[in-house]
Amino acid sequence: MKKWMSFVLALVLVLGLVSCGGMDGDDREESIPADEEEVVIEPANLRVAALKGPTGMGLVQLMKDSDNGNTGTNSYEFTLVGAPDEVVAGIGGGTLDIACVPANLGAVLYNNTNGALQVLAVNTLGVLYIVENGESVQSVADLAGRTIYSSGKGSTTEYALQHILDSYGVEATVEWKSEHAECVAAVMADANGVALLPQPFVTVAQTQNDKIRVALDLNQLWEELGDGSALITGCVVARKEVVEANPAAIDLFLQQYAASVEAVNGDYEAAAALIEEYGILKAAVAQKALPYCNIVCIKGETMKAQLGAYLELLHAQNPKAVGGTLPNEDYYYIGT
Repeated sequence: MKKWMSFVLALVLVLGLVSCGGMDGDDREESIPADEEEVVIEPANLRVAALKGPTGMGLVQLMKDSDNGNTGTNSYEFTLVGAPDEVVAGIGGGTLDIACVPANLGAVLYNNTNGALQVLAVNTLGVLYIVENGESVQSVADLAGRTIYSSGKGSTTEYALQHILDSYGVEATVEWKSEHAECVAAVMADANGVALLPQPFVTVAQTQNDKIRVALDLNQLWEELGDGSALITGCVVARKEVVEANPAAIDLFLQQYAASVEAVNGDYEAAAALIEEYGILKAAVAQKALPYCNIVCIKGETMKAQLGAYLELLHAQNPKAVGGTLPNEDYYYIGT
C-alpha cells in the first residue's frame, strides 16, 4: 500500500510538471488573472489647452512635472488662453487633443462635431459669488427687488443665476454688463446694487477695493437645494479619436491631473507660486482666491451623474445652452 501511494503521488507530480511545461505562450497568457495583466501604455504626446483661470490653476503642478520630465510615458504641450473661443478652433480642427472648457461648451462642441468629443472629467465646480458694498445681503431672500449686475449673458452664468432665483422664489432685476470690472463699478455707484462675479476676479476686485464683501456663495446655495445636481463651471474634453487610439494614455493623464489638483488644493502657497510662474495670476491674489475656486477632478460615473444632471437643467432652460440636444451616452468617458 505504501509503495502504491508513493507511485500515485509521483505520477500526479509528473503530470503536473508536464502540464505546466507543456503550455504554449497563448495558454500562459490566458492563465494570468485579468487584474494582474500588465497594462502597456504607448508613449503619447498630448496637446492640452486651458483657460487662464481656475481650470488652468488646477493644472499647474502637472505643467511643472511636464517641464521637469516627470510624466512617465506621457509628454505634454500646454497652452493657456484668455477666452474659450481660442480653444474651439483647436479642439475642433485637430490642433489640440485635450481642452479645459466651460461645462456647457463641451456639450455644444460634442453636438457641433457630430459626437467627435468625449468628456473626461469635471474640473471646476461653482465659482460664482454675490458681492455687495455693504452688509444688507445675508440670505438669498435679501436679493428680492434688488438689481444684480452681471456679465456673461447667454452663458452658464445666466442660467445658474436664473436657476437659483427661480428655485428660491426670488424676483430680482438682472442688468447685464460686458465685463466684470463694469459690474464692480456699478455696485460701488449703486448703494442698493449687488453683483455676480466669478473667482478669481472676486479676489482681484477686493484687493483693489476693500469695501467689496462676498455676501452669497452660489455653489453653497445650489447644494442646499438638494436636487442631486451640482453647479459645474468647467470640464475636460478630448477628441474621441485620441481617446480611442490610446485610452491608457488618457487614463494616465487623468491620474496625473487628479494628482495636480490634489497638490494645488493641498498647498495654496506653493500652488500660487506656480500659478504666477505660468502667467495665470499674481501669486498673492492666487493664494487668496484658491480656497474659493472649487478646483476638482471628478471622473467616471460620478462625473457622468453630476454633469448629466447639470446639462439636463441647462437644456430645460434653453436647449441652445448645450448645443440643441443633450449629449448621448458615448459623450461620457468612464475610463478603462
